[in-house]
Amino acid sequence: MSDRDYYDVLGVSREAESNEIKKAYRRAALKHHPDKNPGDAKAEARFKEAAEAYEVLSDPQKRELYDRFGKQGLGARGGFHGFDQEIFADFGDILGDLFGFGNMFGGAGRRRRAAGRDLRYDLEIEFEEAIRGMQTRIRVPRLEACEECGGSGAERDGTEVCGDCGGRGQVAFQQGFFTIARTCARCNGTGQRITRRCAVCQGEGRVQTERELQVRIPAGVDAGMRLRLAGEGERGARGAPPGDLYVVLHVREHEFLRRDDLDLHCEVPFSFSQAALGTVLQVPTLDGEETLTIPSGTQSGVAFRLKNRGVPAIDGRGRGDLYVTARLRTPTRLSDEQRQVFEELSRLEGEEPEEPGLFDRVKNIFG
Repeated sequence: MSDRDYYDVLGVSREAESNEIKKAYRRAALKHHPDKNPGDAKAEARFKEAAEAYEVLSDPQKRELYDRFGKQGLGARGGFHGFDQEIFADFGDILGDLFGFGNMFGGAGRRRRAAGRDLRYDLEIEFEEAIRGMQTRIRVPRLEACEECGGSGAERDGTEVCGDCGGRGQVAFQQGFFTIARTCARCNGTGQRITRRCAVCQGEGRVQTERELQVRIPAGVDAGMRLRLAGEGERGARGAPPGDLYVVLHVREHEFLRRDDLDLHCEVPFSFSQAALGTVLQVPTLDGEETLTIPSGTQSGVAFRLKNRGVPAIDGRGRGDLYVTARLRTPTRLSDEQRQVFEELSRLEGEEPEEPGLFDRVKNIFG
């Protein structure tokens, strides 16, 4: 049993959460692993020390005893009695694959075979569908488990126990104080050898097919977002689990609405008379028409905010706004009557007192 405080060994505080303790142990195990420090007795001791500390601090009951009574409490109550091989299960990817090992500490478990490939599906949706959400169906070409052989790749009674690993899927050998287990090269970790291949899939265990899937698009998605459908990718070889399917969204542009994060923007035209006198406009939104009051004297480019008429947040917490920008519309053709009205307006504007122009102000300054 180590003489050092377990929290000091892992470099964490006594208030550390379980995930923080786990990360600290991972770092220590990688740093002091004997295969990274061959012949270094101190590194080997540190590695054992870190494993001992993690076994205690990762177990809520043992940790409570240690916090209350120290290591004496563990000894008196049957706490630590050497390395528990189960504590290394979470680190097979680090301490196994990193050094080329399978199950480092032996055991009857087989190495998890590689999952099938992840797939990508590009889906184009309308602007309104992205805002409101929707459900749709897609057809995905992919490799699936062969129904004839159930994904095994062999005919019925067409397998035998692997002679190299005895059906365990791993071959164990000794290295230092470790018992190392590597994936059996002959059966590729399955523990079985095919003697008669399936006639449908030719021993692959997979066949090419096309599957129809239902996809739920949540409200508020945006272009470029990916939706993950776990387990809907390509099936792994000979019974290995499938990969995932990623649906990449492409959103068509809207006729007049423009999106900026959760806010929407649009422009509405209004005339000289409406700008001068004020008016009431009906503005189209995704929730129907909204009444917008344009006050008299409104200048072109002024934006009006319609609260909570924008894009809903994907997590359901709130919604953006709609900003309506007023754009003055200049007529390109005038009727005779309109021309007379504008000429009269121009005459009246000429009779109004004008503010001094820049030239007049400069002239006044210099006399």
